[in-house]
Amino acid sequence: MIVNKITDLIGNTPLFEIKMKNNDWKVFLKLEKFNPGGSMKDRMALNMIEQAEKDGRLKPNGTIIESSSGNTAIGLAIASAIKGYKFIAVVDHHASKEKIDMIKAYGGKIVTVGDGYKADEVAVVERERTAKKMANEIENAFFPNQADNFDNRSAYTDTLAKELVNELGNIDLFYAAIGTGGSSCGTALGLKKYNQNTLINVIEPVGSILFGGKGQPYFQSGTGNPIDAPIPKIIDYSIIDNNFYARDDEAFNTCRYLAKRFGLLVGGSAGGVIYKALEDINKKNGSGKAVILLCDGGEKYLNNVFNDEWMKKNNLINKNIVKQLEKWI
Repeated sequence: MIVNKITDLIGNTPLFEIKMKNNDWKVFLKLEKFNPGGSMKDRMALNMIEQAEKDGRLKPNGTIIESSSGNTAIGLAIASAIKGYKFIAVVDHHASKEKIDMIKAYGGKIVTVGDGYKADEVAVVERERTAKKMANEIENAFFPNQADNFDNRSAYTDTLAKELVNELGNIDLFYAAIGTGGSSCGTALGLKKYNQNTLINVIEPVGSILFGGKGQPYFQSGTGNPIDAPIPKIIDYSIIDNNFYARDDEAFNTCRYLAKRFGLLVGGSAGGVIYKALEDINKKNGSGKAVILLCDGGEKYLNNVFNDEWMKKNNLINKNIVKQLEKWI
């Protein structure tokens, strides 16, 4: 394949099949780490920009400002670099050093908020408030507001869902992190067009409030909804069949296991999706096809999830998680 824009390489990411030990279900991991910016957020970042260009919300030489845990900002930084926009990412301490360095490498600027928050707390409200304020103050600025932007969701309906159906045909089970609802609900809407019986399962961290859970701090970044944060408008609860809660130790020990077992580096929240999906699939009889959407790669989490000292410091090492995984796959 020969392209002349890096954004032409967004999408058409590979599938990785893993074998279950206790049943005949076929399980496929959708590896979104193979997008140019290393995550599925490249899809929605480009779509939000292009739709804003079409309807005049984003004008030439403008400044794009977004609140992000890192991956959306990376996607927006790449698209901004190609299209000639300035880009500012509003982040908190949950954004890994690797993500921040990538944003800067593409020419983006960083504004950090959330002073005084604990290590496992997320400053989503302060991030969004700051991004909106800056967009109002800076001339010719655009705040995509990914949590309430339906161009976020449609990016996956029009691309990712079609890719899965073209590769696999009928899909019985779909698992994804919930986050803002863009990738999970967007892909689900696309899958439902092909098969109304596809079961949609979303995973959020223990501590997220999206399904009425008691809010508490958590380390998994870019997923769920922390205490006091508004519910994203693009979440479509009507198409979600089940939700599962992943603990930080389940998520992160799964990431570390996959790296050593399969040579596959996945991000922290992706580990939680895999663990809860495998737990659910292991309980099922018969056979079918299951897709687990993995939002990004582990290369951006080398200083925490894959760092022994950080894991030990936060009491996240749990050998029982590995033992459980070995029973399933």
